[in-house]
Amino acid sequence: MFEKTTWIKLPRNVVVGHGVVEELREAVDELPVTGRPLIVTSPTPDDMVGDSIRAQFADAEPITVTVETASFAAVERVIDTARAEGAGYLLGVGGGKPVDIAKMASDHLGMGFVSVPTAASHDGIVSGRGSVPEGDTRHSVAADPPLAVIADTEVLANAPWELTTAGCADIISNYTAVKDWRLAKRLKNVEFSEYSAALSEMTAEMLVDSADSIKPGLEESAWIVVKALVSSGVAMSIASSSRPASGAEHLFSHQLDRIAPGAALHGHQVGVGSIMTAYLHGGKDGEWHDIRRALTSIDAPTTADELGIDGETVIEALTTAHRIRDRYTILGDGMSESAAREVASVTGVI
Repeated sequence: MFEKTTWIKLPRNVVVGHGVVEELREAVDELPVTGRPLIVTSPTPDDMVGDSIRAQFADAEPITVTVETASFAAVERVIDTARAEGAGYLLGVGGGKPVDIAKMASDHLGMGFVSVPTAASHDGIVSGRGSVPEGDTRHSVAADPPLAVIADTEVLANAPWELTTAGCADIISNYTAVKDWRLAKRLKNVEFSEYSAALSEMTAEMLVDSADSIKPGLEESAWIVVKALVSSGVAMSIASSSRPASGAEHLFSHQLDRIAPGAALHGHQVGVGSIMTAYLHGGKDGEWHDIRRALTSIDAPTTADELGIDGETVIEALTTAHRIRDRYTILGDGMSESAAREVASVTGVI
């Protein structure tokens, strides 16, 4: 008897383009939400678009919570404020930090949220997962994806360039994430979706093929990057897993967060991790060359020095990354120190 089922949750509206933050209220009015909006943001995004958003919702008496750092305490503060003020839904306005906090709080409250990214720094703007650091580790938590995504390319193009390059590197790393997923399917018989894997690979290819045209301050570049981030998030929603966009390169990054917290942006770390894990998958003549060239073209780091860490930290992260979570990747049960030094040396990371 066939008993297989799936439930794919995707954003209802995705609005991308010049000046679309001014259409936020119109997009929200089409959603199944009512009541007061609670705006979750951080200082810089609030300065950029906060007043415009509050003006659009003036008749609904919007509430604003400004978060300085991503933490479970911040999530709890948003939850408490939403309950105390009688919020009906949440608006996550900013980079990954406010969007993830709004996502996790809305999931706990059982109410919808809308993602309004002001930086194209990672695919969390549309995915069904939130990431929050705690102590020397980072927790990835399942949550519903946003009801809508409103991505203003004018705002995104004016974000710090390093945030955009981090978003690009995060997408490019989908190459190795899917390779790891296929490997886990073959060796461990993990559940695998050809559709979401193909979508994730296509998204990475789109970034690599467009790398030479992605430049600072260009709305066309912001358009390309945000479409790729949305596509990557959709791939994860289809799979009901972060597998299409998270493999050994993400384990490497998470381990760096433990060993050298705050040294570099998440996207930049997974980009460098992807160079090395691509080498492990394909050897010295494999796709790691293309990944490295694409990262160089968009001004993303490709070496330990450019990440702001030393070679020994890279080796430690590579040899211990497999301990991060129970997810089979090319790292298997762990790399020897000599193997880690070889891959980091051959690929030019150290």
